[in-house]
Amino acid sequence: MESFNLFCILELLGGLAFFLYGMHIMSASLEKIAGGKLEKILKTMTSNPLKGLTLGVGVTAVIQSSSAVTVMLVGLVNSGLMKLSQAIGVIMGSNIGTTATAWILSLAGLEGDNPLIKFFKPDSLTPLLAFVGMLMFFVAKSNKNKSFGTVFLGFSILMTGMIFMSSSMSPLSNCPKFVNLLTLFDNPLFGVAIGTLLTAIIQSSSVSVGMLQALALKVNITCGAALPIIMGQNIGTCITAIISSVGVNSNAKKVAVVHLSFNILGTLIFLILFLIGNSFFKLQFVNEVANPANIAVIHSIFNIGTTLLLLPFVKVLEKIANLVIKEETESSALVLDERLLLSPDLALFEVKEKVVEMVDMIKSNLIYSTKLFKNYNPKKVLVITNNENLISSYENELKSFLIKISNKELAEENSQKIAQLLMIINDFQQINMLSKEILAIAEQKTLNKITFSDELISDLKAIVQANREIIRSTTEIVKKTDLILIGRVEVLKQNLSELVYKAKNKHIKNIQNGSMPLEFDNFILNLFTNLERVSEHCINICVLKKQNKKIVNSACGTI
Repeated sequence: MESFNLFCILELLGGLAFFLYGMHIMSASLEKIAGGKLEKILKTMTSNPLKGLTLGVGVTAVIQSSSAVTVMLVGLVNSGLMKLSQAIGVIMGSNIGTTATAWILSLAGLEGDNPLIKFFKPDSLTPLLAFVGMLMFFVAKSNKNKSFGTVFLGFSILMTGMIFMSSSMSPLSNCPKFVNLLTLFDNPLFGVAIGTLLTAIIQSSSVSVGMLQALALKVNITCGAALPIIMGQNIGTCITAIISSVGVNSNAKKVAVVHLSFNILGTLIFLILFLIGNSFFKLQFVNEVANPANIAVIHSIFNIGTTLLLLPFVKVLEKIANLVIKEETESSALVLDERLLLSPDLALFEVKEKVVEMVDMIKSNLIYSTKLFKNYNPKKVLVITNNENLISSYENELKSFLIKISNKELAEENSQKIAQLLMIINDFQQINMLSKEILAIAEQKTLNKITFSDELISDLKAIVQANREIIRSTTEIVKKTDLILIGRVEVLKQNLSELVYKAKNKHIKNIQNGSMPLEFDNFILNLFTNLERVSEHCINICVLKKQNKKIVNSACGTI
């Protein structure tokens, strides 16, 4: 009789390593395939808990980890990109999404002589998928097909880990001490404690459920004993969010509190219902021997049931979080949390949203600066100055974060988006510098009590009007590429260049014939030049967006 020894422990640890690595490869590749689709999912999110729930299910099914999703939520809320009320629905959905892993792993428990069943058993399917995945990875030309190959390889590695873990536990079925230990699981509170502790150590409910399924393949453990362990696993997975909430703002800490309170309340309610139900009705499934399939069923029923039960009480969960965590004074400066990098594609979408915010601020500052020539207002100058400090923070942090995202595994389309966003930020940085110079000229005009002639005012009014139309249109183009709007900007730029050329000629003639003081020369020319240079940077952005649009359409086969 084989005994559980050091080599079994090494096999168990090796199996766990394969399992974790396979899950990492598979989830990273699935996210890479999803690419921009995750952005579209995120766009559907509102304060409606049902939409948040759907988002949580979808994202977790792709990432294969409710812990990773919750950590991302902490990052999103900490960065001010999401409200706590939006995050609650996503947390609930992530508990349902994580059940997909248990169903995949239930293949390990397939039994029977039917050729189809034999085909889907891990011993048969794993080597085949590994070969297909390797073939796709090395032969496929497109990155998307290579990623599909990596998914198959990741799944094969994951299932190999499952086989190793199951094999390492085989001697335990013949170990009297371990069999006696299993009788402790008949105590539901002990089962919850074991599930909580194990998952808190591993920091993944998917992995701990997988280990439970592997154990069930070799050791007789009842469904009644498995249920409390699964309940505890949901509590244990909260440890990742709790650790992640250290050093974040109060709203982000509330995400971890909601996650913990949701899972504790769900476990308490279901545990009480289970104990009462079993006492009065002697539930038949309690004494049935568990296998990977019915563990997946129990896991799904518990998570879906908990979510449906607590979904109407989203506001209550939010109030609990508000009671536990006191409000802090939050900074208005942009802080893009490192936790967002767990999902590079979603992080990129959020960065793009912040780039749009920065672009809007720069547009407003430019328009305010040009208005100061007509009516100088110190209050507007203060608004511009406050915006400047925020813009500076945005510029540096956005560029730094985009570089960090570029070091992650990304779909090719998103790699191009990063390069485009960096160039857009650079051009708007230059526009912001020009806006500062225009503001300085307006301040100089007021300070020196310079009066413009009617002719100069008329020319300047036409140039400024064209400039405002160009910056407004360019801002809209950054938000969404519009070829018609790009064409309009190109026409406006041509008109503005002609207006500036004519105005400069008039100015030079006025200087020459003495109708304008010589000290106004550089002052006026710099103003015209800066306004024209703004339009040149806008054209750079339009050309960039147009080229990218053609590349995307060509890849889709529309050009």
